[in-house]
Amino acid sequence: MALYIGLMSGTSLDGVDGALAHCDGEAITTIAAAYVAFPPALRTELMALQANGDNEIEREALAANQLAQHYAQCVAELLRESGHTAAEVRAMAAHGQTIRHRPELGFTRQTNNPALLAELCGIDVIADFRSRDVAAGGQGAPLVPAFHQALFGKAGQARVVANIGGIANISVLDGDGGVTGFDTGPGNVLMDSWIHRHRQQAYDADGAWAGGGKVIPALLVELLKEPYLAQPAPKSTGRDLFHLAWLDQRLAVHAPAAPQDVQRTLTEYTAVTLANAIRAYGGGTDAVYVCGGGAYNGVLMDALSTALGDRVLLASTQALGVAPNRVEALAFAWLGYRFSERLAGNLPAVTGARGERVLGALYPR
Repeated sequence: MALYIGLMSGTSLDGVDGALAHCDGEAITTIAAAYVAFPPALRTELMALQANGDNEIEREALAANQLAQHYAQCVAELLRESGHTAAEVRAMAAHGQTIRHRPELGFTRQTNNPALLAELCGIDVIADFRSRDVAAGGQGAPLVPAFHQALFGKAGQARVVANIGGIANISVLDGDGGVTGFDTGPGNVLMDSWIHRHRQQAYDADGAWAGGGKVIPALLVELLKEPYLAQPAPKSTGRDLFHLAWLDQRLAVHAPAAPQDVQRTLTEYTAVTLANAIRAYGGGTDAVYVCGGGAYNGVLMDALSTALGDRVLLASTQALGVAPNRVEALAFAWLGYRFSERLAGNLPAVTGARGERVLGALYPR
């Protein structure tokens, strides 16, 4: 049984989640978890790098160095909490920070400096997980459905695992070993951007601001016209599509609305798009288990429950024994194990790749 570390910083750009885990075959057991928040300046720069700008190459390289420093801090906390040493860890899997995701153009970019991370931590680093799938004609995302099947799949039970990070994605586990998965649309990304614009807050804690507003039906209808939502799977998306400029274009065709009502409508938008995707691809689902930051937004969870209807059980992955904020970091620890064993990490049925591929690139300690 070997020790692996998984590091994940997602579309929400809030910080890095880390997990130290035992991996033995398909079984994975959490030993320790840690979270390191990004300072505002780094978050702002990573956000700016999502769009074209001046001096991008140098700015990205400097941001990658800062990112590696924060990853190393997370690793140090994991080792300190667990009592293990770097020498005991077989490898760490560091996803990096997605700043561009354009599989339709044949590329995806996760900024990172895995060489510096290996130097700082004295542990083998596995990075760049999406590129090989994209090279094989796939979307490079989502990568977590294979892990969701390994960790949460149960014979004879149809389940959906919904990850609500910046972007939302689902893994449909049919109970017979079959898996379907794709990005459903925005998770927290529009809500986070909107509350930051109007209240200078990074996110809407527990949906408190949205909870005081009301849904604007006409705006919701306009948002639901987004062509991406009607595209068949496999598909993936990101901030390249869903951003404030996208939202502003849709707000411009409507009468002025109270910002708080827009926030409530954006919360409903995430819930409805998730529910629609689950109905379309997981019609026989017995239960939906939510992970990611969205699982901690009570207003969003209530909206999702209403959108799904009474027939479907809705709970967080805590009900399956894994805290919602640990799932993605654990997924990358598992992907690191798969790379080390030279086992495929993608599911062609999910990403659209031409076949199974070993994902990642190694930076030895």
